Amino acid sequence: MIEFIYYPKCTTCQNAKKWLDDNKIQYKLRDIKEDNPNLEELSVWYKASRLPLKKFFNTSGLLYKSMKLKDKLPAMSDEEQLKLLATDGMLVKRPLVIDRDFVLVGFKESEWSEKL
Repeated sequence: MIEFIYYPKCTTCQNAKKWLDDNKIQYKLRDIKEDNPNLEELSVWYKASRLPLKKFFNTSGLLYKSMKLKDKLPAMSDEEQLKLLATDGMLVKRPLVIDRDFVLVGFKESEWSEKL
């Protein structure tokens, strides 16, 4: 069973959850604000995703903007960025789908249809 990590107030997350339900895909639900991913989880997901680390940041979020991360991230190492992501779930792009074989970041219906 996949793990579906979301923020209940996020419209994209709500749409993704509806898509999972409509497609009868079983999942374990995890609220990213209540249960923030830790450093170890984020490191594993980052490697499994094969995506640039920047894709894991919620670049449209208020916290990202208030911390001026657009300017700071390029100078940070991957380890520093992962540690930062582990400090607050609101920094992490969502929804996330975690499976044994893949990680999906954000909701792109075509990508989800292909993988799920």
